[in-house]
Amino acid sequence: MGWQVHKYQNLLNREFNAAHPNQKWVTDISYIHTKEGVLYLSMIRDLYDRSIIAYKTGTSQTVNLVLDTIHLAMKSVKTESRRELQLHSDQGFQYTSQAYFDLTKEYGITPSMSRRGNCYDNALAENFFGILKTECIYRHKPETFEQANKMIDDYIYFYNHERIQLKTGLAPLTLRQSC
Repeated sequence: MGWQVHKYQNLLNREFNAAHPNQKWVTDISYIHTKEGVLYLSMIRDLYDRSIIAYKTGTSQTVNLVLDTIHLAMKSVKTESRRELQLHSDQGFQYTSQAYFDLTKEYGITPSMSRRGNCYDNALAENFFGILKTECIYRHKPETFEQANKMIDDYIYFYNHERIQLKTGLAPLTLRQSC
């Protein structure tokens, strides 16, 4: 089996609302600068309630960082819910890899991918990174990977459990638990 680049249709097509949890997810990787170097943050966000379903950090931007994030996310999804789950990404090498293709197939996830050079298709993944960086990272400027990881953990907990969303008037996991 040779190396192959996989491209997927844009199923999300800027339809950023989901009728129920685990229907539409967006994913991406961003970077957090520290004095020790760059820490990469891979995350998956559910469009139903805007919660962060799973996230992982690493000191390199690898396919495994993305795969580990998906494995973590899928721990919370019942098997019967997987058949209608779309996972939307940009065209980064991690998301076009054979390993990503194989893992999404294994879990029964339907991949969706932004059009080339179109940042708006994955806007809600980018939106979360903007919120995290503006409300947390830029204010406290982590010096070490350990500090950055603690800040990310604390912020995502706050974001999921306490931060009110303008769209719903609730914290993301409050909305999820009510359905």
